[in-house]
Amino acid sequence: MQKHTLNTLYDNVETLKSHAQKWQSHTLSDAFAQDRNRAARYCISAAGLEMDYSKNPVDDDVLEQLLHAAKQADLPKAITRLLRGDHVNNTEDRPALHCALRFLGEPKTQEQKDVAQTLEKMSALITKVHSGDWKGFKGDTIKDVVNIGIGGSDLGPRMVTKALTPYHTGHTNVHFIANIDGAEIDDLTKKLNPATTLFLVASKSFSTLETLENALTARKWMLDNGCAQNQLAQHFVAISSKVDKAVEFGIDADNVFPLWDWVGGRYSLWSAIGMPIAFAIGMSNFNQLREGAGTMDEHFATAPLEKNIPIMMGLLMFWHSNFLGTDTQAVLPYAHHMQLLPAYLQQLEMESNGKSVTRDGIKVDYQTGSIVWGTEGTNGQHSFHQLLHQGTTPVPIDFIATLKAHHNIDHQHRYLFANCVAQSQALMTGRDEATSAAEMRSEGASEEQIAAIAPHKVHPGNRPSTTFLMEKLTPATLGALIAAYEHKVFTLGTLWNINSFDQWGVELGKLLGTHVANAIETTDVPSDWDCSTQNLVKKFTEANKNIDS
Repeated sequence: MQKHTLNTLYDNVETLKSHAQKWQSHTLSDAFAQDRNRAARYCISAAGLEMDYSKNPVDDDVLEQLLHAAKQADLPKAITRLLRGDHVNNTEDRPALHCALRFLGEPKTQEQKDVAQTLEKMSALITKVHSGDWKGFKGDTIKDVVNIGIGGSDLGPRMVTKALTPYHTGHTNVHFIANIDGAEIDDLTKKLNPATTLFLVASKSFSTLETLENALTARKWMLDNGCAQNQLAQHFVAISSKVDKAVEFGIDADNVFPLWDWVGGRYSLWSAIGMPIAFAIGMSNFNQLREGAGTMDEHFATAPLEKNIPIMMGLLMFWHSNFLGTDTQAVLPYAHHMQLLPAYLQQLEMESNGKSVTRDGIKVDYQTGSIVWGTEGTNGQHSFHQLLHQGTTPVPIDFIATLKAHHNIDHQHRYLFANCVAQSQALMTGRDEATSAAEMRSEGASEEQIAAIAPHKVHPGNRPSTTFLMEKLTPATLGALIAAYEHKVFTLGTLWNINSFDQWGVELGKLLGTHVANAIETTDVPSDWDCSTQNLVKKFTEANKNIDS
């Protein structure tokens, strides 16, 4: 069977491998000792962000080879094709024009004009709700807005809404429902007043199982609590490309907001999919979020490769994944409000680059896509950081921190920032057995105790990390950070010669889920299914056989 190798793509693979071998015996601490200016040289600033990648196992020789690979991959031209609207999503024959959602200046292309028109429509709706002019079925103003969506229609808006908590206007409370598990919507509706609740149903096809079922449950809840059928339009808004289906559901055609084929779900928070964000923080702040991303788009398009934040993010992960043997990456925001960022990036990175064939459909024999995980600092320090410091597998880490906080509890922010810096320092420097033994000896431990315990206190060190700094978490800096990760994904997809914009791997499970649901409902379990699946379905059917009777 034909396979695509890195050697097919690049003429310097063996050189990169030799550099990787060198770093097996060369430490980051050595690199800093030899170059006192290392931190300044391996640092990039743009769009309100600063990226310090000096604690990665790279030197000028490695960077030269990585940049050579980027040129061989024709990355600059790939970026041009992406931004001008070429059909870079080749398996679905369409562009990936999410950058058109956050254009700077006056709209020029038709896509930008469509976006501008939709933003004006969003602004009018939000103003009407916030001002109290939009009334519920009893004539009350709207107090709670509930976004019903899943995947890209949930993770991005949910993450940003939480991240920008300090910017919430207080006009409406914003909630999210995604899971098909009825517990989520049941728990939420118990806390809400149907007369003052507005639902946003976000689904491009208006047929996504989880979203449609939750929307139907929400509609039933409204009807059961006194809302007449002809009043449902006062409590439902849709973001979809299927106006007819939304109208059939009971949503006024004027309250259906467009979502275009040229925007992938996981890249769509800048569109009307971001309406819950705008409800929470207002349109002015939502537009600042877009502008921050647009500034990063401009940086991505114009900055030299070696001074380009998203490109360097991608090249570093390419280096770690394909030459240093890592298959995972941790994202650790030292900011409570950014606690959902790792979950958002899981979809962005793993759905985009979790591929095993090239753009031409040829199987690859190199790693693509990394497992992305993490949580907010300092919580992670008391759970999985043990593995990061003393485990057997080095994990590249993105630390994200702010220099200033929105609150005035200054001493706690100092401790938070100090912990972020200390973690990256400790991961890099480590601690050898002699140092641990000397410390124990100074504390009065016996030689027997030292011999028994000191080995357990060894930290290997030489663990890589990148630190992203922003002065303050604002709509603009958050927008720039998210856009940087989006473009990192595209950079990696280009380096790996894969399509970062389709997600066929999502479809099979959805299809089989429908088949299993039908088997449960009809009790007709196909005999050609494996015995495990048959038994699981039969157990569920037996446990629930009296529920509908």
